Amino acid sequence: MNAVVSAIIIAFVQVLLFVFLAPLLMGVIRQVRATIEGRAGAGIWQPWRDVRKLLAKNPVRAEGSSWMLKAGPVALMVSSLLLCVLLPLVGTIPFPSIPSDLFVIVSVMLIGVVALALVGLDGGTAFGGMGSSRHMTVAALVEPTLLLSVYALSIPAGTSTISAIVETRLFSPEVIISPVSVLALVALSIAIMAETARLPVDNPGTHLELTMLHEAMTLEASGRDLAWLEVGSWLKLAALLGLVSNLVVPWGVVTDFSALGLAIGVVSIAVKVLVLGVLLSVGEIFLAKVRLFQVPELLAGSFALAFLAVTASYLVA
Repeated sequence: MNAVVSAIIIAFVQVLLFVFLAPLLMGVIRQVRATIEGRAGAGIWQPWRDVRKLLAKNPVRAEGSSWMLKAGPVALMVSSLLLCVLLPLVGTIPFPSIPSDLFVIVSVMLIGVVALALVGLDGGTAFGGMGSSRHMTVAALVEPTLLLSVYALSIPAGTSTISAIVETRLFSPEVIISPVSVLALVALSIAIMAETARLPVDNPGTHLELTMLHEAMTLEASGRDLAWLEVGSWLKLAALLGLVSNLVVPWGVVTDFSALGLAIGVVSIAVKVLVLGVLLSVGEIFLAKVRLFQVPELLAGSFALAFLAVTASYLVA
């Protein structure tokens, strides 16, 4: 089959799969945490019910708000969908004209980051402005770590194309357990937790803390606007967890298109993402949110790990 047609089919399957999987992932994370804490929980399908309810409601926007309050949630949703298209989740067959290059991926993520910050600012509230300011501060610290950590993983592959990095790790599994890989993956994991506003950087389960980041920016959103913000954030988390899972356990990823391979790839990435979601929820039980002024120290530590990974990769080579 033509490579372009194969890439289009895989991208279409990835988008459909992750639009279904992202709310389910959040339901699993919340339900596992509730079970461990001795609560009944709302069930793994509750995020789906919440989204359906929000999509049926018209948004209420602050008087004097600009077009950004309408466009921002859509921009975040579109950037998250683009991540699902470009990242090698089900398969590693890239678009010839739109490669899954490291710098392209980080730029697409930055679109969603800026859109969410502008939504928080546009409401004109103290909480929204505070959350946006902190959100951009964290983003400025996270993006270099993302770039360096994936760059360290790209050195054995000889390219910054993420699909090629996953293929290299698939066909050369000894790379996965190398010290460089471990350092880079730890740094990447910390950066992803900060990027997606998870513990210990932010507590996604509260609307009350003065130190909240993501929730502060969405307090003024409602109806369909809030649905797009929530689903966009869930999609980003699911896609980035899928990337980490394929970097750690690349087996099951489609490299040569076939119907059976596509089915295996879909099942494989779904299982990997849900397992990582369970591990994430269990880990968050034992984590406390760090103080706001300690967040830069944590992210500086992750940057140092990524820098060490890059340095060590050249020394080992």
